[in-house]
Order: sequence, then C-alpha cells, then structure tokens
Amino acid sequence: MCASNNSSATPVQNYYKRNREHSQITSALAKHSQITDLVKDVGSIVFQVAKQEINLLVGVDEEVQKLQGTLGRIKAILDDAEERHHIKLRTEKLWLEKLQNQYYEMDDVLDRWNTERIRAKIEKEEGKPADTNAPAVVKKKVRSFFPSPSCCLNLPLRHDVGHRIRKLNEKLDMVFKDKATDGIDFNRQPDVVERPITTSFVDVSHIIGRDNYSNEPLRNLLGVGSLEEGNSYCVISLVGMGGIGKTTLAQLAYNHPDVLAHFQQRMWICVSDPFDQCKVAKAIIKEVDPKHGTLDDFELQTLLCEIQKLIKDKKYFLVLDDVWIEDSQKWEPFKHALKNGVHGSRILVTTRKHRTSEVMGSVHPIKLGVLSEEDCWSIFSKIAFSNEEQLKYLEDLGRKLASRCKGLPLAAKTLGSLMQNKRSREQWNNILDSRMWELEDIEKGLLAPLLLSYYELPSTMRRCFSYCAVFSKDYLFSRYQLVLQWMAQGYIESKANMELEVIAEEYFEKLAMRSFFQDFEKDEDSDGRIIGCKMHDIVHDFAQFMIKNESFKIDGDKKLEIDCHSARHLHLKISKEMQCLESIYRAKNLRTLYLRTLYLLSQEKDYEFEMLLLNSFQHFRCLRTLILDCRIVKLPDAVENLIHLRYFHMSENVKIEELPETFCNLCNLQTLNIENTNCFKKLPQGMSKLINLRHLIFDYSGLRTVVFPKGIGKLIGLRTLSIFNISDKDDIEGCKLGDLKNLNQLRGTLRINGMDNVVNVDEAQNAQLKDKIHLRGLELSFGGLDLEDRISKMENDVKVLNALEPPPNLQYLLIDGYKGNTIPPNWMMSWTALKKLRLICCYNVEHLPSLGRLPFLEALVIEAFLK
Repeated sequence: MCASNNSSATPVQNYYKRNREHSQITSALAKHSQITDLVKDVGSIVFQVAKQEINLLVGVDEEVQKLQGTLGRIKAILDDAEERHHIKLRTEKLWLEKLQNQYYEMDDVLDRWNTERIRAKIEKEEGKPADTNAPAVVKKKVRSFFPSPSCCLNLPLRHDVGHRIRKLNEKLDMVFKDKATDGIDFNRQPDVVERPITTSFVDVSHIIGRDNYSNEPLRNLLGVGSLEEGNSYCVISLVGMGGIGKTTLAQLAYNHPDVLAHFQQRMWICVSDPFDQCKVAKAIIKEVDPKHGTLDDFELQTLLCEIQKLIKDKKYFLVLDDVWIEDSQKWEPFKHALKNGVHGSRILVTTRKHRTSEVMGSVHPIKLGVLSEEDCWSIFSKIAFSNEEQLKYLEDLGRKLASRCKGLPLAAKTLGSLMQNKRSREQWNNILDSRMWELEDIEKGLLAPLLLSYYELPSTMRRCFSYCAVFSKDYLFSRYQLVLQWMAQGYIESKANMELEVIAEEYFEKLAMRSFFQDFEKDEDSDGRIIGCKMHDIVHDFAQFMIKNESFKIDGDKKLEIDCHSARHLHLKISKEMQCLESIYRAKNLRTLYLRTLYLLSQEKDYEFEMLLLNSFQHFRCLRTLILDCRIVKLPDAVENLIHLRYFHMSENVKIEELPETFCNLCNLQTLNIENTNCFKKLPQGMSKLINLRHLIFDYSGLRTVVFPKGIGKLIGLRTLSIFNISDKDDIEGCKLGDLKNLNQLRGTLRINGMDNVVNVDEAQNAQLKDKIHLRGLELSFGGLDLEDRISKMENDVKVLNALEPPPNLQYLLIDGYKGNTIPPNWMMSWTALKKLRLICCYNVEHLPSLGRLPFLEALVIEAFLK
C-alpha cells in the first residue's frame, strides 16, 4: 500500500498535512511579495539612474554654458588673488594651485566639446568622417530628442562630457569647502610691494663701472642741447630695467661739481607710481622753497602757479626719479608750468619704460646697458669680503657668483650682502648650486624691483611674460613666433574689430618698452621694427620664479622629480640614453612640449625616438604647443590625438619629409611652422580640414619642390602663407594659381613659386591678387633659365603678368626669372605705395617703366640682367 495515499490517511494526519501546505504557500507568497518589492525598488533605482543619464545627455549643452561662466569667474578669482601682490601664506598658495588646476581641467573639457563640434561641422561639409582612414557611411536621418545645436555630436561624447562636468563641479565644491575650512580670505587689504624712496645723496667713492654712461648725461645737461619749440628746458631720460643703476647715474649727475656750478636751482623728486599730480607739484615747491607754508588745501592749478613763480628767472635742474607715467595728459600741465624757467634748464627722468620717455618729450633718451663682468666682481667683492684673507680663500667661488649677475649692479650688491656672513666653501657652493629665487633675501633685494614692473602689467600680459621662462637663458626670441605661441596658449584676449595677432603684437611692444627684453634685432626694411630679442638672465630667473610650479626644464638624463600634475610647460633636452622619459609620461597635463636633441641617431635610436613620440602623443593630450628640434624622421599617425594643439613647429634639425594624413584632424591648429625645408617634400591632401589655420610658415630655402594640395585654397582664415607653389599643369592634385582666390586675409609677404606653370590667363585673373589688401610684400618666381625656355615662355609670361593685378598697398615687390621683354604698364598704376623693387634674372626685359612716377620708392635692385 502506498503511504502517500490520501484515502488511508487519518483526519489528524490530513489536518497537519493541509496545515503544512498552507504554511508553504503562505511562505512562498511572502517571498514572492519580497521579490516583487525588490524588483520594484531595483526598477525604481534603474529608472532614476536612467532618468539622470537622460537628463545628463539632454542637459549637457546647458551644463557646458554654465561651465563657461564658471571658468570666467575662476579666472577672475585667480587674477584678483595675484593683484593682491604675492600671496605669502602656505594655505593660500596651495588653495590657489588647486583652483588653477581646476581651471585648466575645465578649459580642457570645454575645448574638447568645441573641438568635436568643429569636427562634426567638417564631417557634414565633406559628407564623410573627419578620419580620412575611415570609410564614408551613409547615415539615416533620425529625429533627435536633443533640442540643441550640438545634437549632431554622438551620445558617448555627450555622456562623457556630461559626467566630466559633473565630476568637475563636485571637485570645485570641495575646493571651495577647503577654502572655508582653512579660513582663507582674499578680501583683506592687499599686500603692497614696497617702493623704495630715493634721495639725491650718494657716496661717489662706492660707484663702480659707470664712467662711460655718466659722461653722456653730463654733456646733455651742460651743453646747449636741443629744446622743444617754446620751451626753456629739454628733457633727458635714463631708460632701463629695474636694478640696472638709473638712480645711481642720476645721483652722480645731480652731485657733480660742474652741475652744481651750472644751475641756480636743483630739485630731486622721487615720483614712483601712481603719478599723483598734486603730490609731485608739492614736492617741487618744497624743493625750491623748503620754508614754504602748508600746501594741504591747494588745488593743482594753484600749485602749478606757485611753481611758475618760484622758478621764474632761474636756470633749474629737475630730477624726476622712477617715473612710470604713460598718460600724456597727466604730464601736460607740468610741461607748460615748467616753461617759466631760464633758457637752458634741464629735466632728467629715470624710467623703466620707453613709453614714459616719449610721453615726457625726451629729446635725449639714454638706454642703460649692463656692467662688465669685472665691474660686477668689483661691486660684489667690495661688499662680500671684509679682509684680504677671505677674498683669497673664496675668490674663485666669488667670481662664479658675480658672473651670475650678468652685469646687473643690483644683483651684485644683493648677492654680496647675502654672502657677507658666509665663510665656509661649502656654504658658497650651496649658493652656487641653488636657483637664484631660492636664495634667502633675494626676493626683497633683487626681485622687488622686478615685482614692481610685473604687477604693473595687466594679467594677460603677465602670463605672456612668464611664458618666456619655457625657453633657455640667452635664447633668441623671434617676435613673430613668440606672439603666435601666446595665442596658442589662449593668453590673448580678443577685442572687437581687432585681430588676435595685432593684440599680441601690442603685448610684445609693451613688454619691450618696459625693459623686459633686451639685445633687440631690428628689421631695417620695416622702419626698424623689432624682429628678435633676448631676455636678461636675472629677468629670466624672475620669470621662472613666477611660473615655477608650472614650467620645467630637463637636460639629459635628469628625471622629472616634481608634482607632475601641475607641470604645464616642459623644455626637454633628450639624451642618447633617453632614461628620463619614463618620468615625464606622468606629466599628462602638459600644454607646451619643447623637444630638443642635436646629436645624430642610429637606425635603432630612430625607432626608439619614434616610439617616444608615439607614447608622448598617447600621454600628452592637453598640448597646445609642440616644438620639435630633434632629428626625427617620421611623425606618428597618433599625432591626431593632440586635439587641443594650436602651434606645431618643426625646426631645421627635423628630418620629416611629409606629414601624415591624420595630422589634418587637428582642427584647432592655428600655426604650422616648417623650417626643415631641406627635407620636407609634401603637405597632406586633407589640409582643407585645418579650418582654424591662420599661419602656414615655411623657410625659403629649397622649397620649390614641395607639393601644395588643392585644399590650401579652402583655408580662408590664413593670415600667413609665406610660400605658395604652383604645380605643373599635369598634376591634378596640386595647387593652381587660382586657388589663391579666396585667401583675402593674407598679410605680410607672399612668395609664389612656379609662375612659369601658369598657362591660362584666366587662372591668373582668378587669383584676384587685388583683393589681398593686407599684403605688403609679393615675390613672383617664374623659374626656367635656359635660352630655349626663355624664348618659348616670353609671350606667355607677359600675358600672365599683365593679367595679375597686384594688391593696392604693396610696399615690396620681387620679380624673379620673368621671361617677358617688358613689364606691363598697368602695374605701374597700382604701385603708388611701393618702397622697394627687386628684379632678378629678367633677361629679356629691354626697358623699365617710368619708375620716377613711384612717389615712395626708396630702393631699386636689379640683378643678373645680362643676356
């Protein structure tokens, strides 16, 4: 009998059985209910997460706009903090560094977002992906639920940017919580950099090495001099960087016996900054009449009238020391009041600014140079050593220290004072091994004058100055390249109706006028315009001091032993062993990388170096500026990873023959500078995608053979195209003269090679050179020098040149290898602004137009005209 048979079960058994089954069912129902609740909870969570993700995707445009606003506010906070002149508290410095890092991260996210929008635009215009290696795909039109102009951006990107913004906001909240926790308050009264009050007193016996310079102001003070019309005085200015000895030279002149005998009245006024008109006027009155009554309630008008009375019928000598004024209106009232003195009066101004010298009407500006190394040693040793025995014991080290002063007398005095109480060679060696700004008391003594000049600059210009620390000492800056690198870093603030390049040029001029640069190289063909300069070693040290947590230089095998997260600019000189590279890969936030090596690489080293660059492009994705000064032979395809890149420079040492097509995915690129034209052969076909390119710069030598693709003609934003090569008529991929048609923003000088390849007069007209109104120089190279070529091309060259209409404001024209027998007369009508004309190898030209009709022509150069 089966035990499970219900018919045989007793009632009691059946009761318990039913009870157990009920319990099981109840238990199962309970568990099901829990599972259902759990599913509901999980579903709710999933729904909330999904909702948040959708909101994140949909709201990313709004978040980007908010981030832009936040970025502006952070920049204002950083600028305000710097305006408070040298934050000293450790907690404040650390907090500002955190905020600065946040600024850079936010800027990178915004730049990535804008980059993808540019790429999407390029894809849309070309009808294919920006990556030239990817096949074109026909996409179905899908109605987007993103009500945004950036809805064409792919979802993964929107998702990634949205999450990064959210994390950045969270990190920024933490940074400001730290500010509150640490009690950091930037609203207190700003620190004031102390401005020394100068006097006329000087110990002449302590002055060393200014004999040559002291004679010049004396001659100007005591001589007849040239006076402005209607003036009884002339202004002489001593101009130079802080600490170079301007005040000392003024003191020497002020106290010279011949000056004492020559002038009836001497006045010494320490002006400093700001230029307080009433304060200066009161000081002049007190110098002339020390017993004069109170002047507290006098207005400027009354004060100037009093000055006129006091100096009447007196030949006076007025020293205005440490003047910073740039506003001529503030000086104008004094200019008129001081005319009341006797003919032959003199005003001597000391200033760091050439602009100040101009504003004050200086007819004798004297630019102070540095002292000799021997003079620096004399100043240093006089202060550092108290006896002959010490001098003999430490002279070798002392001379090395004195050489670091680079002719700056203040540096010699400051270092001499620093070494007075140091008597062991170990102490002196420690100082020699230290960087200048790390030395005790240097900031107060040597850097203080430079800090005054630095803080007087607007924040944008301060960043431009500090950036110069990226380069080595004694580096010869190219004005042109430097301003383009400032643009690449985003330091130039745009203004309405002004080109960025023009604003950047103004920054350079102002830094130069404030004596931050020296040893100027000038272009005599451009009215003496500065084209190159250097920076004094002490000024360079100061620039490094101001950017010491961001800019680093590594020579050889040294390792990057700093907080790599804050490293933004790196000047790396590669050693043959290349052992330092592992350490630099951690510096993922670099914005400038300057790679240098001057040695020849073996084939094995070539490969290693290519791997270095490949790895670099994987790690350094925040780069804005990349300068290659190394013997590399190939640029990796991975260069396209540098999506933020604005400035790319290949020096003459680079052996790269062509750029990869992936290079054309760098849609933010502003400047492409190719100096290695002895090797370079070809530009990539996809050049038209570099829609933000403003400067395509080539070195002139050996560039006729470089192939220019048609895409060049689409780069309508180009400001610089130093060379343009016209391809042979059979080359369907190369550029033709007509491709210049839309490049109407071109500036500077344009050289067109291959004019002999132009066989269609219509193409010459299509170039529309007349619309290139900003061009100032034009070079036309026809090529082909053999006799048969000259005869066959004669008629064609005349037609082509006749069809070209030159730009209206052209100041410089070169025609090379032209085979026509005459220069078309219609060109003469357009040469009204021409200053220089060069005609080279124009063998068939029989006569020239009437050049006497060119009112501004200054130079005519004719070369190789013999048949």
